[in-house]
Amino acid sequence: MAALAHEGRLAAFRLLVRAGDEGLPAGELARLLACPANTLSTNLGILSRAGLVTSHREGRSIVYGANYDGMSKLVTFLTKDCCEGRARVCEPVDVVALSL
Repeated sequence: MAALAHEGRLAAFRLLVRAGDEGLPAGELARLLACPANTLSTNLGILSRAGLVTSHREGRSIVYGANYDGMSKLVTFLTKDCCEGRARVCEPVDVVALSL
């Protein structure tokens, strides 16, 4: 949760989720976020250690992507603990998730 509590990290994560399986090169991500490379690197490191972001090298670039499995585990954890088995409480989350 702390990894996503920062405005810059949340913005980066949201862009990576929207980028899909292809992800985004670090330079492109920095450009889209208008973020200095060192700040972005720190933020991506935090997201990576939280299990929300993956990376791989393509030539000279490092490409980052959302870790959808990690994201799914986080959402499952949050809805399980918050809803305590009461479907009515989690229904809005289900509706939003299905509409994406």
